Amino acid sequence: METITIEVDKEVAKAYRESDLNKQEKVNTIIKLFFQPEFAYKSLSEVMADIANKAEQRGLTPEILEDILNDEE
Repeated sequence: METITIEVDKEVAKAYRESDLNKQEKVNTIIKLFFQPEFAYKSLSEVMADIANKAEQRGLTPEILEDILNDEE
């Protein structure tokens, strides 16, 4: 692994630092997916659609995702 720095506003930085490790790992996974070679030359909306399709193929439906996100609050 290699560490990089991403510039974000103060509120995002604070929220990330104060979030639990599980949530930070989820953010890191999204970033990793976004920059994989198969997604590197696609728009953000295309990447998000591809990720959503892959997640659904693996059994993660929009309803399950909503439940997971609601549990985080």
